[in-house]
Amino acid sequence: MQRTSPSAPAGRLARSGGRPDPGLPVPRYWAEGLSAGMPGGAAPEPPGGGEAVRRAAAGYWERRGLATSAAGAVAAPGAEPLLLALLAAVDGDVVLARPAAAWQAPLVRTLGRRITTVQTPAVGGGAPDPFALLEAVRRARAEGADPRVLLMAAADDPSGTVTPPELLHEVCEATEQCGLLLVSDETYADTVHRPHETVLLTPAETLPGRTVVLTDLCAALVPPSWPVAIARFPATAEGARLRAAVADHCAGLRAVLPEPVAAAAALALAEGDEVRAHLDAASRLHAALGAATYRAVTRAGALSRPPEAGFHLYADLGPLRHALAAAGVTDAPTLETALSTLLGRPAPGGHRFGDDPSALHVRIDTGPLHGADDAMRRAALEARDPIELPHVAAALSGLEAAIAGLATGAA
Repeated sequence: MQRTSPSAPAGRLARSGGRPDPGLPVPRYWAEGLSAGMPGGAAPEPPGGGEAVRRAAAGYWERRGLATSAAGAVAAPGAEPLLLALLAAVDGDVVLARPAAAWQAPLVRTLGRRITTVQTPAVGGGAPDPFALLEAVRRARAEGADPRVLLMAAADDPSGTVTPPELLHEVCEATEQCGLLLVSDETYADTVHRPHETVLLTPAETLPGRTVVLTDLCAALVPPSWPVAIARFPATAEGARLRAAVADHCAGLRAVLPEPVAAAAALALAEGDEVRAHLDAASRLHAALGAATYRAVTRAGALSRPPEAGFHLYADLGPLRHALAAAGVTDAPTLETALSTLLGRPAPGGHRFGDDPSALHVRIDTGPLHGADDAMRRAALEARDPIELPHVAAALSGLEAAIAGLATGAA
């Protein structure tokens, strides 16, 4: 257990939030959706989203087995303002899994809340160890903290792995025993590489009265340049109160969607044939590049769990520590600097995610391997075997060479 309120890491990655890049072309349905919404102008939606986008969000969750009404949903321009509004509506401190998405802890600190971190188990996913969670909350309260919220992701950033169902049930039991509100970040739920083999559960099924689901649509349905996020609240009196408070905070933050963006988001959330085809193609591409990147990283001497969701993996270069030290790479910050320089793109070190800075951990995004522009990315998305595309093969070779070069001093 670790209880901190550390300052955010400096540098470009901290300012950008260090989000993984999906590396996808702008979906054709998105431009059509924006155009359809233009007759209404660019006026803002009501705080929390208008009826159409909230009804579409409810349908999105209904198709995933979560009974939802439009009155129980909120939409906002991005996960950051939506989470900020949610945390502002809940008293108390926050428990984060370790490692966790780089953008979450800074929002907690913005509100002056204390953070308790709990290590995730080695089996994968972004849920904390349930027994460590119980002890961490007990100790934090004994030391004067007031943890009220657990923020976790069953399919996570940075590892791209999925929490096993048995472990998720145990985490829900521990959460209930601690009296915590569980905020389930389900951003990567629609990016599972092999949905017929990997079981991804939502805590909202096991702990319906205590779980708020948060989903950043930019991982799968919406281009990252048009941030949209949605949240689902429990169908209880407390859930309704919390939903209303979040909408009020969105109004105060001016975190409201323009009408054309809301219309396009509603179209995406309805998941028509074109949207489903895009999601399926993107999942196949992420699966292919995730497996290929895993092979490249491990051939270069690093360790990693095979990614199961998303477009990123978390590599441990610990086995190369002695060789890397000769190149001046001794911890996560120096590894980040060296590998980012070699690749010409961000490779955030483990310290960005609340991990031990002395560990040689780094997140590697697979999206940039798809290509540098929409034409290359569309070619990768539509290819039968994207690994055979020259620009993709070259990018994979460059990644492997960069890691191997650091270890041999040839970089």
